[in-house]
Amino acid sequence: MISAILLVALVGVLAYFRAPVLAWTAGLAGWLLVVQFGLGLPVTATLWGLFAALALVLNVTRLRRAVFTGPVFRVFKKITPAMSQTEQEAINAGTVWWDRDLFSGKPDWQRLLSYPAPALTPEEQAFLDGPTEELCRMIDDWQITHEVKDLPPPVWQFIKDNGFLGMIIKKQYGGLEFSNYAHAKVVTKIATRGGTAAVTVMVPNSLGPGELLQHYGTTEQKNYYLPRLAKGQEIPCFALTSPHAGSDAGSIPDYGVVCRGSCTDPRTGERHENVLGIRVSWEKRWITLAPVATILGLAFKLYDPDHLLGDKEEIGITCALVPTSHAGVVIGRRHWPGGSAFMNGPTWGKDVFIPLEWIIGGPEYAGQGWRMLVECLSVGRCISLPAMSVASGKLATYVTGAYARIRDQFGLPIGKFEGVDEAMARIGGHTYQMEASQDLALTGLDMGEKPSVLSAVLKYHNTERMRKTLNDAMDIHGGKAVVLGPRNYLARAYQSIPIAITVEGANILTRSMIIYGQGAIRCHPFVLREMRAAMADDGKEFDLAITGHINFVISNVVRSLWLGLSGARLVHAPVSGERARYYRQLTRFSSAFALLSDMAMFSLGGTLKFREKLSARLGDMLSNLYIASACLKRFERDGAPPEDLPLLQWAVENALYDVQQAMDGFLANLPKRGLSAVIRRVIFPWGLTLKPASDKTGTKVARAMMEEGGTRARLTQGMYIPQDERDAVGVLAPALRSILETETIENTLRKWARDGRFISITARERLAEALQAGLITQAEFDAVTRARKLKRDVIMVDDFDATLSHHDEALLERLIF
Repeated sequence: MISAILLVALVGVLAYFRAPVLAWTAGLAGWLLVVQFGLGLPVTATLWGLFAALALVLNVTRLRRAVFTGPVFRVFKKITPAMSQTEQEAINAGTVWWDRDLFSGKPDWQRLLSYPAPALTPEEQAFLDGPTEELCRMIDDWQITHEVKDLPPPVWQFIKDNGFLGMIIKKQYGGLEFSNYAHAKVVTKIATRGGTAAVTVMVPNSLGPGELLQHYGTTEQKNYYLPRLAKGQEIPCFALTSPHAGSDAGSIPDYGVVCRGSCTDPRTGERHENVLGIRVSWEKRWITLAPVATILGLAFKLYDPDHLLGDKEEIGITCALVPTSHAGVVIGRRHWPGGSAFMNGPTWGKDVFIPLEWIIGGPEYAGQGWRMLVECLSVGRCISLPAMSVASGKLATYVTGAYARIRDQFGLPIGKFEGVDEAMARIGGHTYQMEASQDLALTGLDMGEKPSVLSAVLKYHNTERMRKTLNDAMDIHGGKAVVLGPRNYLARAYQSIPIAITVEGANILTRSMIIYGQGAIRCHPFVLREMRAAMADDGKEFDLAITGHINFVISNVVRSLWLGLSGARLVHAPVSGERARYYRQLTRFSSAFALLSDMAMFSLGGTLKFREKLSARLGDMLSNLYIASACLKRFERDGAPPEDLPLLQWAVENALYDVQQAMDGFLANLPKRGLSAVIRRVIFPWGLTLKPASDKTGTKVARAMMEEGGTRARLTQGMYIPQDERDAVGVLAPALRSILETETIENTLRKWARDGRFISITARERLAEALQAGLITQAEFDAVTRARKLKRDVIMVDDFDATLSHHDEALLERLIF
């Protein structure tokens, strides 16, 4: 019995700490010696012989490869699913960063907390406080989306003149060369004022000609285009999506054929006769800025049937820069996406001849287009749509928190009804999650990382949380948010939700195929090594990878069981107090996630990539581990303010609960039912013990959103707040302040009314009666009058003439009671 206990303890310790093979050998040899000579129990020569043989096989590389890993390698090469070139390039693109730690089963929390806090330089802060603030003041979103359906010419010119289109372009070419963090904060601020302007600024600074030229352009291309892009002299667009190829971008039908031909360069008027070039045909749609673009980034499949470039006939996806004034290029028509007014439309051309030098990077980059795109996508996808989502969360938090405190029904602010405060907690909690997740990824970007997996996490989860946040804000505002007009600050953002959900990889696809599909291979410590070894037929590297992988699996089985049994209470945490349990639970679920990943790959093999529902749940686990860890990082970065603790609790506890539920759903649907039952006992020995954040926590979040305190200020930091009380958003802060200042007086007035102390009927007349009777002072009368006026301004909605053409500009002067 003692020997068995010692063996279990030894195996547990070796596995928990992921001891190398030599340590296992020494440990088991020691156990045998203790059993034989310490406990006096018989250990036969046969057992020693078996142990010695096994030790030799595991520790002597040649023997291990001949007896064990060699045969496994031969089978592995046969069963490993083939990857297309586009899949290989997508997997190889970008880098892995904090996501690798989450996949490891042993996240290094000190490393997370040591990452630098993102910060703006003085120049970047001045740009946010100066030109960005001024641009926001110029934006009238109702005018843009309803009346002119475009940015007014002064706004366009201001954007060009102030370098908004060149934030990512290096200073040597006349750009601003902002950090990724500053870039995101500029987009966020503009988006809190108007989506059309935000998209117009966002797209040229995301994946497109500017980004591609800086990484791959020839010296001549950079010197010509980048200064013009930085100054707004060129308006770029990038055309990838076609009617027949959306998310499956690798199947674009657009093509070009290498040949000789003639054309006139519209930039110089120079005529090129019988030069080597490409005859291109394309039909693209959903291309942002295409209707007004002056330079078209074009992706197409390149063919060389006459071998004018080399031996290959199918060269592959290629990217070229084509001036839109070039003969045969068609632009100008517009799509109307979701009621938004940003420029978006189709472009097409048939048999358009372009010189070979128009390929981005020159002829040597022919066929390299897909690699170029996926390498750059991880940067833009961390910034653009996540920043728009954060902006929606900030706006929803700011306006809903104020509105729910200002608007009352049944004598009570609507935010104090539990049904409303439940939705408000979701708004605040999701906003906290969105910004924390993006800020951590931006830290990685500014450290030189290109986290392709995390960019997919952000794209999906931030836009989905944006959807939920805006839905809740609309529900709370009720009719205020339903009626369109200048005083509606939510409806246009709400109408635009499907745009963010759809672009840069439709969310259904991103969740079910991309997050885990890339993550399993890129972030796993051994899988990519094994696959590369198989493709390179490198038995030596495979031997090292597979033995490490087996040790990894054994360790995660033991760690998951022990952490589940103990509730992870004995795990080291980098902080003390209540927050420590969150780090411990994340360590526990990181080990469990790593185990489930390996069991999925082991039991399903290559078919896992077709089990999209299971893959989606694995992606949900990784995503919520990341979101929870990002929230913990943000809380520490903010100085661990006690008043923000309910926000942290809501954000982390719900993320952990989502991890648990994703694991439960995965195990419930894993085809290998016996394996599923065993793993469930390992990971959840006491059952599903985690709960979502409590109602009490949610109420604390909602109350903080309705008060002018530090929590509300931090949640909405960086958004544009108009100072004009005539503005529908600008009136909210003074109205909230006035309502809070006069609340005691209003309660007293209501009590007097219930006691029958007034003769008058209306609230306005009763207020005057109270002043006349000396029940209140003139200052109190003035304060209540102003608070009521501002409250009415907040709750009023627009009305129009019979044709819905003109709203009533004197609406706020209309007074009946």
